[in-house]
This record gives sequence, C-alpha cells and structure tokens, in this order.
Amino acid sequence: MKRANNLWEKIVSWENLMEAVRAAARGKRTRPDVARFLHETEANVCQLQRELQDGSYRSGGYRTFWIHDPKPRQISAAPFRDRVVHHALTSVLESVFEPRFTDHSFASRKGFGQHKALQLARNACQRYRYVLKCDIRKYFPSIDHSILKGLIERAVKCRRTLELVGRIIDGSNEQEEVVDYFPGDTLFTRFERTRGLPIGNQTSQFFANVYLNPLDHFVMRELRPALYLQYVDDFVLFCDDKQELQLMAQRIREFLQSLRLSPHERKFQIYRCRAGVTLLGWRILPTQMRLARANAIRMRRRVRTMVALYHAGAIGFDEVRARTNAWLGHASFGDTWQLRQNVLGPLILNAAEHGRNARGRVEQQSTERPRLEPQQERANEPE
Repeated sequence: MKRANNLWEKIVSWENLMEAVRAAARGKRTRPDVARFLHETEANVCQLQRELQDGSYRSGGYRTFWIHDPKPRQISAAPFRDRVVHHALTSVLESVFEPRFTDHSFASRKGFGQHKALQLARNACQRYRYVLKCDIRKYFPSIDHSILKGLIERAVKCRRTLELVGRIIDGSNEQEEVVDYFPGDTLFTRFERTRGLPIGNQTSQFFANVYLNPLDHFVMRELRPALYLQYVDDFVLFCDDKQELQLMAQRIREFLQSLRLSPHERKFQIYRCRAGVTLLGWRILPTQMRLARANAIRMRRRVRTMVALYHAGAIGFDEVRARTNAWLGHASFGDTWQLRQNVLGPLILNAAEHGRNARGRVEQQSTERPRLEPQQERANEPE
C-alpha cells in the first residue's frame, strides 16, 4: 500500500479545524478553558491555523491527576487548543490508517467498539473450548517513541504532517516509570530511548491502535486462531486446542519484544471457555455475561457519591439522570437485570416537587431538600 502524501492542507484547512473544535468541545462546553476558546472561536482558530502553517505551533503543558478505577492511572489533560489540533490531525490520519487496520481491533474506531467485541467474545465462548487472555503491562507508559514514529512513517509521506506528529509525540509529558530490558539492550538503553504517551489524549488513543497494528497482522497471518479480538492492551485468542494456544502465547511474547512491550504474566493465561473469561470489565461465560465484580462495586460507590452530591445541591436532577442512564445502557448489554435492581431499584430520586432554574440545577420548592424514597416492591420480571 502506498504512503499517503499531501495531507497537510487537509489538516490545517478551515473546515477541518472548525470540525475539530466541535469534536473537542462536545459535552465540555461549560468548562472554563473551553468556554473561553468558544467565546472567540473564529479568532482563536485563525491564530491556531497561522501557527500551524508557519511552524510556530507548540503543545502546551499538561494538567495531570490520578484516578483509581480500579488501579492507579495517571491521566493527562492537554489545553483545549491542543485538543483541537489533536482532533484535526487524527481525523485526517484515520482515513490513511483505517484500510491498514484489521477487523479485529475494536478500540476507538467507528463501527467497532466495546459492545461489538463483547458480543463476538460471547459467541466464541459458546463455540470454542479454550481462550488465551492477554494483557500488556503498563501499555501507554511503555510505547516507544522511535518505534511509533517509524510505524507512522511507513504509511505517511507528507513531511509537515510527520513533523506535527513528531512534535506531539515528543511533547508527551512524563509517564509512570517502566523498567524493562530487551534483547540487545545495554544498562543505559532505557535512559536513551524516550517512551510513554499521555492517557487522555485523542492522539494517544489513535497512536495506541497504530502501535499494535503489527501485532494484529502477525496474529491473523501467522498464528491464525479461530477468533482474535484486540481492544487497546487487552486481547483474546480462541481455539479448540490448548497446546496450540500455548505455542501462540509464546510467539506473542516474542513478538511483543520487537515492540519493546512486556506481557502482564498474571493476566496472560489460558482458560476453559466453559469456566468463563474476564474481558473489558465483563465476566463472559457460554450461557451468560455479567459485569465483573469490581465494576459492580465501583458503580455502587458512584451511586452513593452521586446521591450525596444531589442532597448537597452540587449536581442537579438532569445530571443524575444522565449518569444513571449511561450506566444502565452499558449494564443492560449483559445479563444484569438483578444487579440493576439491587443497585438502583431500592431507591428513586423524587424530583416531582422540585423545579429547575435557568442553570439546570434542581431547586427546592418545598421546605425539604430533594430526597431518596423507597421504591415500591415490584413483582418478579423475566430477564
């Protein structure tokens, strides 16, 4: 496949940058930095376009924070104008890389997604005997900058586009420390090679797919399992022969070394499909699919926190409803009717007595705060 050229004018075009603004601002318009940019959208886009065209554009500093969901992760938030550039770049590069991606990579791609991967995995658990569950240890902090740039250069010829890609990659902030040595390394290799992409960037999600694309092609062309699914650093291979899967696991370990990645050995295991496998926060068995226990516990905690914020007046009824519906939409994908009743059934938010002000916050019209009331007992319903 030929390398793509003449991409720069598409990236810096007015139409592409304005669409990037809309994409970056979606669902975040009330945030201060987003609102400031949108207050003078045309002037800010003109300035950004000039900086890109004359080569003076540089990434700003990241705002970092940690989440524990369930394990600690460092999240990096780029300034809004940088997020606009990230969307403008990936919207053009996606058209270049989509034909190069396999149909077995499901993260951050239109027409794919988590639910499609889960449905295929559920069907595979019914058809095959064994599954190899794989996980890459500290994937985003381990991505090697030199290897990533080389993979992008194989598909992109446009010099100015590659320069922008390089500035974004080189501008990545410091990530978690990963101490790994690979064949041919010296004691100082890990200090000589830069690595790590910030979790939270639009570009990082896209680059993560690019980085594992060689693995996808290797698995499908060389190993040929009955079914292969990859979602960022989680991937599974299904087969009826356990020994075959053991050989595949060894060859995958060797291939990951070429990408300077290390498997998470505790999560690099072969299971019987009838015993179930945990994938993307779900426990998948031949006859049912349930949310993993850790995910259910986190949702219970979030509900308690949400109720406390509602009582304190920190969030309104509309936000509570939006959050709840989002979780219900996700949870209802599997066999979770009883879980949904246990988490949300016993309590309902009584907003009937409360109106909304112009800001959308629930205001008290009676002398009491919005409260939770017991929900009436329901007859058992089929799942």
